[in-house]
Amino acid sequence: MEPLNQLTEWVNQSRNIVFFGGAGVSTESGIPDFRSVDGLYEQQYDYPPETILSRSFYVKNKSEFYRFYRNKMLYLKAKPNAAHNKLAELEQAGRLKAVITQNIDGLHQRAGSKEVLELHGSVHRNYCMSCGKLFSAEYVLESRDTPLCDECGRDIKPDVVLYEEGLDTATLQKAISYISGAEILIVGGTSLAVYPAAGLIDYYHGSKLVLINKTATPMDSRADLKIEGKIGEVLSQITVS
Repeated sequence: MEPLNQLTEWVNQSRNIVFFGGAGVSTESGIPDFRSVDGLYEQQYDYPPETILSRSFYVKNKSEFYRFYRNKMLYLKAKPNAAHNKLAELEQAGRLKAVITQNIDGLHQRAGSKEVLELHGSVHRNYCMSCGKLFSAEYVLESRDTPLCDECGRDIKPDVVLYEEGLDTATLQKAISYISGAEILIVGGTSLAVYPAAGLIDYYHGSKLVLINKTATPMDSRADLKIEGKIGEVLSQITVS
């Protein structure tokens, strides 16, 4: 059976699908992949992205951190693409249990998905490091230099997981629970190179591991079904019955 037909058949036979996605899910919305040839990691800046997006750099160089963050991380005009929309449709149809994402753009929620686990946080949540007041991404984008709390005047930090920071324990445990209990695990738009997130696949013990990606991944040999291509183009071809 053709891979796409096989995937469609599996999807329509299941009510316990979990989707795990990475940066490739959002590239079709115009948000660059950190590690693609044309992505953020290939662009020149004053410091390597890994350095700028680290906790220690944020603490010591907030002004430079935010200059990079505003220019390279905030794509607030981006809209959900076919992948986001199809996943929301699958959830509404009662087939998809959860979306687990490494992305921080909030596009799954904008598409209508309800159960979204954001492993690396979200640009749409920003908080005062002193009083805890929350601020929008628009507030951060429109501010100058380091954004400051409009109540206590202290620094605001994005609720995103920087290098040197651990993942949220509750979110991670919930993701493990969904993956370990899934009938079908669809993994898309990720190189499976970022740990500990990539290691979540080890908790899947079913027989329908689906990998959808434009390039090869370290997990290809473990896949029960592999489809090469853009995640949005592939998922949009699934007809939910």
